[in-house]
Amino acid sequence: MFKEKNLSPKQLAALTALLLSSIIGLSVFVLFADVKILIAYFLACFIVIYFILYQILEFFIYRKIKLIYKLISSTKATKREEAYQKYILPQKGMDDVREDVEAWAAQQTEQIQQLQSNEAFRKEFLQNLSHEIKTPIFAIQGYLELIADGAMDQPEIGNKFINQAQANVQRLVGLLNDVDVITNLEINKEPILKTSFIIQDLINEVAHNLSVKWLKKNIQFQYKKGSDTPVTVFADRNKVYQVLVNIISNASKYGKIDGHIIASIYKIEDEKILIEISDDGIGIAEEHIPRLFERFYRTDDARSREIGGTGLGLAICKHIIEAHTETLHVRSTLNVGTTIGFTLASKA
Repeated sequence: MFKEKNLSPKQLAALTALLLSSIIGLSVFVLFADVKILIAYFLACFIVIYFILYQILEFFIYRKIKLIYKLISSTKATKREEAYQKYILPQKGMDDVREDVEAWAAQQTEQIQQLQSNEAFRKEFLQNLSHEIKTPIFAIQGYLELIADGAMDQPEIGNKFINQAQANVQRLVGLLNDVDVITNLEINKEPILKTSFIIQDLINEVAHNLSVKWLKKNIQFQYKKGSDTPVTVFADRNKVYQVLVNIISNASKYGKIDGHIIASIYKIEDEKILIEISDDGIGIAEEHIPRLFERFYRTDDARSREIGGTGLGLAICKHIIEAHTETLHVRSTLNVGTTIGFTLASKA
């Protein structure tokens, strides 16, 4: 009749009244040896004890339970919900209430940890952004001061300082553009406009536009055997172009002299296409890989700044691919090379 670990106030009152009235009835029977008196005492005691206990439990326990539910509830109850709570909640046992409160506490703890993590991330992002902006601004300020102090009297030196200032202006503009792009992606301000296109055509376009950058290193671009057969994907062509530009640019920046950049295309299950860009460059240490797609994260700060870039390229790639509800991954070994891959849908 009763569940030992899940007694409602009514059940608890009834069980207690049954036990006490049984004891009292048996005591009376021992004294008077009369069954009628036993039954009368038993019924009278049961009714009185049940009524008193139920009122006590209702007042001191159930009302407290209602307050607990009001505290842990995130929304104001409607009249229908209040009626539901009034007639349903009394059926909840203390174990049910404990489980509900523990679940609520776990949810609150998770939310607090998430907020703390977001706050730490926000502080780190603002610190990095401030540093990235100050670097070109201070450089521009320095060159302008030198020009103002008479560097233009020596045209060759003056022109050099002007060119350096312009380069830092371009770096600052690029940084702000990247910040704007990643912000718009985060708030879904830039919609994903999917169309069908051949992924090799887009890769060839990116490789052609970037080929000038790797001429000095004599880097060769090629497809892995069997990957040059045209494959159609369904995605936002302009945004995938941006992803490929960032990945292939990094492959050329950190590639070795006389190295190779290899594009691989695979058809995988669930109508997915896997695109991977590999290089045989300097590689990435294992401890850096989990943070590689964070904003402004650099595996080697000095080397990265010397090579150039805003530190937002791979973070933008991550946001674009995730906006497609696809995945991005990286494999790398120091002095062996790096492979960055992502998936795209093959059809609508």
